[in-house]
Amino acid sequence: MDIKYQDLICEACGKNFEDYFSANKLWFTKMHGCGNDYIYFNGFTLAIKSPERLAPILCDRNKGIGGDGVVVISPSTKVEARLDMFTVDGTQATMSGNAIRCAGKFLYDNKIIKDTKFGIETVGGISELELLLDDDGKVNAVCVDLGPALTKPAEIPVNLSGEIVVGRTVTIDNQLYEITCVSVGNPHAVIFHDDIEHFDLHTIGLQFENSPIFPERVSLEVAEVINRNHLKMRVWERGAGETMSCGTGACAVAVAAVLMGFCNMDEDILVELRGGKLIIKYTEETIFMTGDCVKVFDGKVEV
Repeated sequence: MDIKYQDLICEACGKNFEDYFSANKLWFTKMHGCGNDYIYFNGFTLAIKSPERLAPILCDRNKGIGGDGVVVISPSTKVEARLDMFTVDGTQATMSGNAIRCAGKFLYDNKIIKDTKFGIETVGGISELELLLDDDGKVNAVCVDLGPALTKPAEIPVNLSGEIVVGRTVTIDNQLYEITCVSVGNPHAVIFHDDIEHFDLHTIGLQFENSPIFPERVSLEVAEVINRNHLKMRVWERGAGETMSCGTGACAVAVAAVLMGFCNMDEDILVELRGGKLIIKYTEETIFMTGDCVKVFDGKVEV
C-alpha cells in the first residue's frame, strides 16, 4: 500500500493536507536596518501566540529563517501602532532603534498607516517617526525621535554611585575598563578604544552583559573616534550577542562621545557600524536617529 506523508498527517489531525498546513503557517516579512535583521509579523491581522517561544526557533540562522529578533506590530491604545520585539534568546527587548525604523516602513508599505509622521509605542516608551520618501514615493529612510537620553545610574540601571557615569573606571571579571553608561530606552555601556577591530568583544561583551553591576543586563558598545563628527563602533547586544548594528547602541555611543568631549551636542554625528551608517543628533531635549530600512522578502513559515 502506498502511504504518503500527507496521509499520515491527515489521519493524525483529522484535516486534509492543505487545510492542515495553511492553518499552521504565518505570513512574515524579513527586514533589516543597517544589517540588523528582524522577522516581522502583522499583529493587526494575525494573532501571534507566544512570540517569546517563536523567536529562538525562527531566528536560528541554520535551522530557521534567521534574524536578530522577532517583531510583532499591533494596534496601540496610545498612538498609531505598537512594537514588541523578542531577541534570539526569547527575551523581550524594551526598545530597538533599527527595528522601529523598519516598523515605520512596514506600516506605510502595508497601508496600515498613510501618514509619514506618527508614533510607535514600545515597552521603553513612545517614539515619534518621520518617514523619508524617495522620488517614487517609497520609504527608504526614517528619522526617529527617541526622546531624552537617561544618564542617572538608577534610570539606566547600573549599580554605581554618583549623578552620572562618564569615563568611570570599573572592574569587570578582574579587568579594569573605563565606561560611560546611558539608557536609550534600554541600558548601554560604552567603551572608547583605539582599535575596535581587535577588541575581544565576544568575551568582554558577555562578561559585561552578565555583570552584577547591571541588574537588567546591558548592551556593550566599543567605539573609536575618527574625528569630531565621525565614530566607528561594534556592539554586543544583550540577549543577542554581537550584531551588525544597533540603533539605540549608536545613539548611546553618540551621547557618550558628547559627554566625554569627543563630539559636539546639537550636531549630526556619523556613526559607522558593521552593517551600515546612522546619523545621530543629541540635543538637551532628545536624540534623533536617521537611517535606512530595507525589506528583504515576504514569506510563510510553518509553526
